[in-house]
Amino acid sequence: MAWIELFIAGIFEVVWSTCMKYSHGFTNLKFTFFTFAGMAVSVYFLAQAIKALPMGTAYAIWTGIGALGAVVVGIILFKEPATASRLFFAALLVAGIVGLKFSSGH
Repeated sequence: MAWIELFIAGIFEVVWSTCMKYSHGFTNLKFTFFTFAGMAVSVYFLAQAIKALPMGTAYAIWTGIGALGAVVVGIILFKEPATASRLFFAALLVAGIVGLKFSSGH
C-alpha cells in the first residue's frame, strides 16, 4: 500500500506544479487554490508512505516522479522542447526511480 501512496503523492506533485504554472504567479485564484490543495494532498500521501518505506528512498522517488512528470507536462501542455538531451536525462530519472524502488528492500 505504501508504494501506491507514494505514487499518488508523486502524481499530485505534478498536479500542483502544473496548477502553479496556470496560476500565473498566484494571480489566478482558482489555480492558486488547486496549487495549494495539490501540495497538501501530495505531502499527506508522502507522509503516509514514509511510515513504511525508507525516508530517503521515498523522498527521492517522490521528487523524481514530480520532476519527470513536470518534464512530460511541460513538453505536452506548454510546448517545451523535447530535445534528445532532455529525453535522455528524463530516461535517467526513470532509471533512478526504478533503481531506487527495486533496491529499497521493500
